[in-house]
Amino acid sequence: MTTTGYLAVSIGLALIGVIAAFLVGRATAPRHPRKPEGLTVADLIQQIVHDSHDGIVVLNHFGDVVLHNPRAEELGIVRNNRVDDRARKAAEGVRGSNEVVYVDLSPLDGYRTGRQPEAVHAEVRLLVEDFIVVDATDESEAVRLEKTRRDFVANVSHELKTPVGALALLAEAVLDASDDQDEVRRFSAKIMQEATRLGTLVTELIALSRLQGAEKLPELSDTEIDVVINEALSRSKLAAESVNISINVDEPSGFVVPGDRSLLVTALTNLLDNAVAYSPPGSPVSVSRRLVDGHVEIAVTDRGIGIAEDQQTRVFERFYRVDKARSRATGGTGLGLAIVKHVAANHGGEVKLWSLPGTGSTFTLRIPAAAAEQNPTLVPAGTGDPGGEL
Repeated sequence: MTTTGYLAVSIGLALIGVIAAFLVGRATAPRHPRKPEGLTVADLIQQIVHDSHDGIVVLNHFGDVVLHNPRAEELGIVRNNRVDDRARKAAEGVRGSNEVVYVDLSPLDGYRTGRQPEAVHAEVRLLVEDFIVVDATDESEAVRLEKTRRDFVANVSHELKTPVGALALLAEAVLDASDDQDEVRRFSAKIMQEATRLGTLVTELIALSRLQGAEKLPELSDTEIDVVINEALSRSKLAAESVNISINVDEPSGFVVPGDRSLLVTALTNLLDNAVAYSPPGSPVSVSRRLVDGHVEIAVTDRGIGIAEDQQTRVFERFYRVDKARSRATGGTGLGLAIVKHVAANHGGEVKLWSLPGTGSTFTLRIPAAAAEQNPTLVPAGTGDPGGEL
């Protein structure tokens, strides 16, 4: 065999040896598990913490922040990667006792910004070994609701005390004047007036409580706006006639809304009663209806005293009165417009106000129209009683 032949055989044997060694090594080498496809449990937990509505902060045994989510910064618990000192002190207490510590982390006056919540409460507990977790929640809404409840109870107590006290004094006056029939009749008329006012106040408080969720509202059904207006007009007729005020009404429209007829009548009656109460005797009040952008709008316009611009945002507050003396004289409770606002909201609508002092006011109750009326061409022809002056 030539030298070239021996060389070729040697190279071939060497290649066979390398290949054999590679195959043997591959067969005997430990297999590494493949990385699972998709998200891991760790990825899911990290995402949950990141998107949590609570502010979450993890501290090490030095009190340094090792992990926090964006919500913790929004709540003001972490600033510049440093935890609030109140949370740090609470963490020290947890390390000493291994018990859960509750701490108030509400923004301090010097650090409060417009974007931060008013009340933040946190639970501080041991996570594992030397790591502490701070779990904080925004309690601002609960605090606001509690403040509203306290204010409401205080206002109700004050408003109820006035007619009840008046009834007691008038009853005593009747007893003292029992021999004078004219005085008895005069005081009895005042007792009836205060009793009526007290009854109206209690009725409106119950209605407002119902509208704010204390009682389940009825299912909404197709309601004819013309029927609502006619019923509200009949309720306000006596009060309008007593002060020589005419209520002018436009033509029936046939508009239909999904709603509760009783609540809508109550809301419109309150608007009419307000218009009559704050208008000079002999002046007109008008009611009109129209379809605008898929909403039925009922406008009540008066030529009364009007409302100053700085008071227009407050007239829908409970017990707020533009003219306290006039409201007392007419037996107003200060709840009528609050009820209107909640009726509109519970129907997916709103109530709007335009007013100019000395000129008058227009309150517009805006309620979504029934589906068939979203297209104006589908509005049915007017039905019901003809419109006109009440």
